[in-house]
Amino acid sequence: MRLSSSSSFQGSENLDAKEVLQQEIPWQTYMTAKLINPQELELIKRFDKQLPEVQDSLLDQAGPAYFEAFMTVLRATTKEGVVRYVLALLDDVVTRDPSRAALCHPHREAFSDRGQPPYTVFLRHLNRTDWFTQEKACRMLTALIAHRPDKERSPLTTGEKFVPAVESGSFVETGETAVVQFLEWLTSQLRRPTSQLKSVPTAVHALASVLRERGTRLLFHREGGVALLAPLLRLAAQGQVTNIQLTYEAVLCVWLLSYLPECQKAIQDCGIPRSLVGIVGLNIKEKVTRVALFALRNILASEKVDISTEVVDSKFLRLVQIRMLQSWGDEDILPTLEWLDEKIRSSIEILSSYEKYKKEILSGRLEWGPMHTEDQFWKQNVEKFEEKDFNILRVLLRLLEISREVKTLAVGCHDLGQFVSYHPHGRFIVGDLRGKEIVMELMRHSDPEVQKNALLCVQKIMLSRDKLDFLTAAS
Repeated sequence: MRLSSSSSFQGSENLDAKEVLQQEIPWQTYMTAKLINPQELELIKRFDKQLPEVQDSLLDQAGPAYFEAFMTVLRATTKEGVVRYVLALLDDVVTRDPSRAALCHPHREAFSDRGQPPYTVFLRHLNRTDWFTQEKACRMLTALIAHRPDKERSPLTTGEKFVPAVESGSFVETGETAVVQFLEWLTSQLRRPTSQLKSVPTAVHALASVLRERGTRLLFHREGGVALLAPLLRLAAQGQVTNIQLTYEAVLCVWLLSYLPECQKAIQDCGIPRSLVGIVGLNIKEKVTRVALFALRNILASEKVDISTEVVDSKFLRLVQIRMLQSWGDEDILPTLEWLDEKIRSSIEILSSYEKYKKEILSGRLEWGPMHTEDQFWKQNVEKFEEKDFNILRVLLRLLEISREVKTLAVGCHDLGQFVSYHPHGRFIVGDLRGKEIVMELMRHSDPEVQKNALLCVQKIMLSRDKLDFLTAAS
């Protein structure tokens, strides 16, 4: 869908709906121009400028007729002030009762001779030249899609295969096709906001609703949507998002997406789990903490991707234990925290396995963690280094030769020293593989941490077996 430039929207960003609804619209001229009929004029005049309770009563009596009258105006005019007015009026009604959006869904025969179907009307107004209109059209589409009559049978709900097909400029008569075009607009607002202040909150608010359908989540994922949410969550975890509702709805979107295996890999790749931990640490509001914890539970329970390394550590374990001591209004939070506590504990043990260690070595990047610092790991696994002619040990030594990452070099020197300490022939094996010369070079490294670990490693290589055993036992 074609987007207008951001400069076109600045004048309408701060428009107030109440001020818009105070305007007087010359409805009579629309009947004179034969854009609406006398019956529609009567309905509009009876409804317009009434108190909310009066309007609600009228909708209870003849809701579809009133909605169709205002929809006729939206189809018939392009005048900016009138479009804003009608959209503000409809949005006001639907905000009071979201189920009223169903009144926009007449039978096909009801609009077949009147022009554009409801979806097309609001999609068209997403491309108007002012942000106020875009925002109201977005809100109406969100409600319209959520309350469409065929929703329960929709492939987006049932999970059946759905192949969207719509020609540019054609009428949109199905909710599924409307969702596809709406998601294109929402993701475009996250990529290139047309309103600096309102695009992201408006788009995320809409996504928190439309992503409740499984098929819509898949469509959003295929649009690259997960990566578009990641920066917002990162800022929220750093305490840089002051709009708590925006943070809540962004986390809610991730929670909904985390149910789909197809999305979980993208969630991992974008670093979202770490951001969720940061948001839990902020403890800003219970509803935010709640959905962040639920999302983390889905992520850590996943068997599709190896996601736990991003969040499973002693710091997160302590955070979970602190949160377990709090009192919560939501009865589901404490069981979730207890599940996370047990999962993190067991995952820390798994992360200390030799297979995990091999995977990290082969990745070429080393990070401090239990499998490096826990003596129990080396006692249990040091003999496994002999596999395939000490292949992993050779890779480790190669890393110490070519890596430029300070942490990798420091951890690598430490690990080589651990191998020497716990393998009965460690110092000789390392010597045969030129390990001593490689580490002695690192003793002159510019980084103090690398120097320290290289020095300790060389000391272990130089010590005899009996002195090394004594040193290991004493430490």
